[in-house]
Amino acid sequence: MTPFDRPPVGMTLARTSKVVAQAFDAAMVEAGGTLPVWVTLLSVKSKELANQRELAGMIGIQGATLTHHLNGMEAQGLLTRRRDPENRRVHQVALTEAGEALFEKLRLAAVAFDKRLRAGIPDDKLAEFTKVLAALRRNAELPQS
Repeated sequence: MTPFDRPPVGMTLARTSKVVAQAFDAAMVEAGGTLPVWVTLLSVKSKELANQRELAGMIGIQGATLTHHLNGMEAQGLLTRRRDPENRRVHQVALTEAGEALFEKLRLAAVAFDKRLRAGIPDDKLAEFTKVLAALRRNAELPQS
């Protein structure tokens, strides 16, 4: 048996990840947001006030990309940014009332999507799958030899 008698795990995972990400983004758009908006709102909400540098790290994007997203979200009235009184070079980010409302809409859409994704899969299989995903991530992060 050769390693290619069945599809390589990485290829299957990449294809599945792409399909799931596209479906999740479509669910966010249908609820009035986008995946980047949802991740930004969730990150800000999970940390009462987050500075932009921390927020970019939490989301996994570069500072310039985050600034672009934040500018748009601020223009839409979803969040505010203000200078940290202790460090004027740092902006603190907080949700507005409109941001809180959109967060709730997107949260409900995310919960519904998660329920759809889990349909027909027993909890014990999902728990094992989560462990396998964590192992795959760890293996991918190891330096190549």
